[in-house]
Amino acid sequence: MSVSPRLVLASTSLYRRELLERLGLPFDVVAPGSQEIPLPGEPPERMVCRLAEEKARCVAALHPDAVVIGSDQVAVIDGQVLGKPGNTEKAAAQLRLASGRDVVYCNGLCVLSPTAPTRQIEMIPFRVFFRTLTDDQIHRYLERDRPFDCAGGFKSERLGIALFSRMHGDDPTSLMGLPLIALTGMLNRIGIPVV
Repeated sequence: MSVSPRLVLASTSLYRRELLERLGLPFDVVAPGSQEIPLPGEPPERMVCRLAEEKARCVAALHPDAVVIGSDQVAVIDGQVLGKPGNTEKAAAQLRLASGRDVVYCNGLCVLSPTAPTRQIEMIPFRVFFRTLTDDQIHRYLERDRPFDCAGGFKSERLGIALFSRMHGDDPTSLMGLPLIALTGMLNRIGIPVV
């Protein structure tokens, strides 16, 4: 019986760690230390794939015998990228912008394996349709959920779900930052069966 290679999540995100735990595979977490800087004119779909790969490569350089998972996410409204707000004012502004509109969450996912000749990389979109929100609703939500470290200013796995009228996408975990359906396929392709 062959031993599975060590699995490493290149992320500081508690949400990604919790999502990866769902697969029941042992893994380590290593902060990638890469800069999350968009390039001028870079489309968000391309940016998240590039950043996911950069995170994975930074960690793979330190752990060359491991299978490394990198992921990145941004929220996009009419081509405008919304990152992590960081504070109440910026989160409120993001939610005001999203109110009554649809927001696309672009997720870049990269898996690097020491035994595979090429990287696996994919962009997984997920669309969220927001209800029309009042300022009072926005502020009450932010006080309760405090989603300042989440792209777009909400936590769908908590109270943020009440902000939506509907959602559309192939992988609901992509909305939380780590697309487990795509990741399971990538791991299967390099000989790490999840089930």
